[in-house]
Amino acid sequence: MKTDGTETPEARKAREPLKIAVIGANGKSGALIAREAATRGHDVTAIVRRDVKTSAERTVVRDVFDLTAADLAGFDAVVDTFGAWKPEDLPLHKRHLEHLASILAGSATRLLVVGSAGSLYVDGSHTSRVLESPQMPEQFKPLATAMSEGLDYLRTRGDVAWTYVSPPLDFRADGQRTGSYILAGEEFTLNSQGKSAMSYADYAIGLVDEIETGKHVRERISLLS
Repeated sequence: MKTDGTETPEARKAREPLKIAVIGANGKSGALIAREAATRGHDVTAIVRRDVKTSAERTVVRDVFDLTAADLAGFDAVVDTFGAWKPEDLPLHKRHLEHLASILAGSATRLLVVGSAGSLYVDGSHTSRVLESPQMPEQFKPLATAMSEGLDYLRTRGDVAWTYVSPPLDFRADGQRTGSYILAGEEFTLNSQGKSAMSYADYAIGLVDEIETGKHVRERISLLS
């Protein structure tokens, strides 16, 4: 489904602002998500490991593993942009989700995870994934595997209102904001040009749209342009 990511000012004004926490709001994707949410009038809190300037109204300086249920109480949504790239740190992708799930369990707070394209299925039977296909560059397979393990874990948590949001294979940090995107599901999808691509800015639009609509609780969705 293609959407232009726009809404009338009247409709946006009529909606109550949401309380949104962005874990890693000082990173590239986190900063754009925080900015997109704040621009729409939402009450945004940045959760970062060091005090830095962000688009958020408030800042909490805390490591993700030090967060408690009390820290996240009262938020409508928590956006998780956690990233770990060193080989020895890759298991943290699953471990930090285990921690977040444990402190959000049973609450109404939604958990939206900035995920990986590697776990998308390349067949209708959902038995083969991008990370196991030739389309996934060899150097990214360990990271994609670690992030996929996090998704597998979330699928076991029926007591957490999670949504896993996979970006495309070509995820462009400095790409242009077009204002439109394609909303897809569990399967690897290409645009009309046969590409799996998107800017971080357009991804932020799609993720904040999902926060506002709440249509895909305990589901994985994917975005591309």
